[in-house]
Amino acid sequence: MSQFMSQQLSLGLRQEQRLTPQLIQSMNILQLPLMALEAKIREEMERNPALEETEPDIAPREEADGKFDAADIEPSPESRELVEGFTRLDRMSQEYGIDDSDQMFGRPRVADGERDAKMDAMANTASRPESLNEHLLRQWALLEIDDRIRKAGESIINYIEEDGYLRTGLTEIAEQQVPPFSMEEMEEALTWVQTLDPPGVGARNLRECFLIQLDMLAEEEDVELERLLVENHLTDIEKNRYPVIAKATGRSIDEIKKAVHDLSRLHPHPGKLVGDREVPRVSPDVIVEYSEDGDGYKVRLTRGSSPRLRISETYRRMLQDSRNNKEAREFIRKNLESAGALIDAIAYRRNRLLEVAEEVVQRQQAFFEVGPIGLKILRMSELADKLHCDPSTISRTVADKYMQTPRGIYPLRSFFTGGTESGDGEATSWDSVKARVQSIIQAEDKKNPLSDEVIAAKLQAEGIDVSRRAIAKYRQQLHIPAARQRRDF
Repeated sequence: MSQFMSQQLSLGLRQEQRLTPQLIQSMNILQLPLMALEAKIREEMERNPALEETEPDIAPREEADGKFDAADIEPSPESRELVEGFTRLDRMSQEYGIDDSDQMFGRPRVADGERDAKMDAMANTASRPESLNEHLLRQWALLEIDDRIRKAGESIINYIEEDGYLRTGLTEIAEQQVPPFSMEEMEEALTWVQTLDPPGVGARNLRECFLIQLDMLAEEEDVELERLLVENHLTDIEKNRYPVIAKATGRSIDEIKKAVHDLSRLHPHPGKLVGDREVPRVSPDVIVEYSEDGDGYKVRLTRGSSPRLRISETYRRMLQDSRNNKEAREFIRKNLESAGALIDAIAYRRNRLLEVAEEVVQRQQAFFEVGPIGLKILRMSELADKLHCDPSTISRTVADKYMQTPRGIYPLRSFFTGGTESGDGEATSWDSVKARVQSIIQAEDKKNPLSDEVIAAKLQAEGIDVSRRAIAKYRQQLHIPAARQRRDF
């Protein structure tokens, strides 16, 4: 048997899309919400001396349409092809199914001598609020108790979770200490821990959490019935079985209802009362207002605190003056290209965002007239066809962006929804159906609430084909309990 090796040459064609650094940056800029964009611009201005803010005495053009022109930005000649490159990327994504997400989110390594963005962020971050653990240990240090109990209590506090509950058994905690604590010491320490603020902290379940809080209220008012309900009837309360509770306690339903109302003062997650837990501020990228002439709605973009950027004329002159210094010329040229690419990327982001927002307002007119119940079916692929781009571009454009409307602030993504067709052939979005379910439940007789089957029948009578299971799913998403639990006695 002969053995041999051979080599063959073959010639073939392969379609490949390589993303330039400028195009990757542009896609990243497109995805940034307003506050993140402002931070990005400030970071780039510190890093790149070729970028500068336009003079404050230059009157900014009214952003009625939100689009930029030559008065707003001065892109460098080296980056004029950025938007064309983005258009080519969209076209190739449509034709060849190219997915650039992996390349787009790649994180380049930071070279020696460059600014570390993470360190900058840490240096500019406000001091963090006091944690629950720190809050409890600070109080614990003020108690006059035996040293063994003090150490046992510290070990317990270290196991209390952020919501205030102790879910690790005392035996397990005791055995991990050297030397281990006795169960008597652990029980005594836990009793002391449960006297700390906030009331209910250190509880091992909801019942114990409520009882601790009721013990503190008992010093000033009568909580006998509330205590009885917590000890024996939490499940009945959850399932709205007031007649069962009344029969078991010998109290009237009105007394039971008042006691349950009083229990609403208690906090089921006391640990969440500690620390700064405010919801992050939302800055809308798009504002929709009634048109002053009464003809529909006006769409504009918010600039926030983002400065107007331009390329430094001084830097441009430096490029001309450095012809005989190759190293300096290369350094200046790179900064100019980077500055121009950033300015063009911001301009592209704003114009694309405005285009998408205007289309959304046009397609969802009914929402602005009647609210969420008027939402129509709108898919990103449909809008992408209209704007001659890829659906991934629409997705990036609306990612983490918010629209301020006369009806409140909404995520821009929430205006894109699937749906069904009603009996007359009109398209109805799932969010519209969900809003209609909520409206029907709000209008029901609370003494005889509607079942999911009845709600489905009502919608079918309106020409909306929806199943009972879909109604149950929408209820759960809206945090609306079942009919039996909604009944008012």
